[in-house]
Amino acid sequence: MSRDTELKERWSVLVEKLSAQFSDGDPLELDAIIYLVGVQELGQYHKTYKKDEKINLMHIAVCRLLEPYGYYEFEYFDEEGWPHYRIKEHLPSLKAGEQSVLMKEALVEYFLEKDFIQ
Repeated sequence: MSRDTELKERWSVLVEKLSAQFSDGDPLELDAIIYLVGVQELGQYHKTYKKDEKINLMHIAVCRLLEPYGYYEFEYFDEEGWPHYRIKEHLPSLKAGEQSVLMKEALVEYFLEKDFIQ
């Protein structure tokens, strides 16, 4: 099976499982899944977040997701429990479609690591 086919299949399984759990089956979009990773990484599940906090949660998720690729490195948790990362290497210029594929690949790897999908 090609790498692209495997990614597409795993991505479909991931979207289906997360959508069933968090959106009554309506397919979650990429940004929503990134947001869920941010909440997971912060660990403060039963809180209502303001708009700027939601953006920060997505930033946490992107940093965590791209950490294995060498772009970010975890530094510390602040006094409120928010993780902070530093840039190790700047992301290359990617077209929108390439960004989407990178994030889908990173999300699939994240949820494989968490044993949420196989």
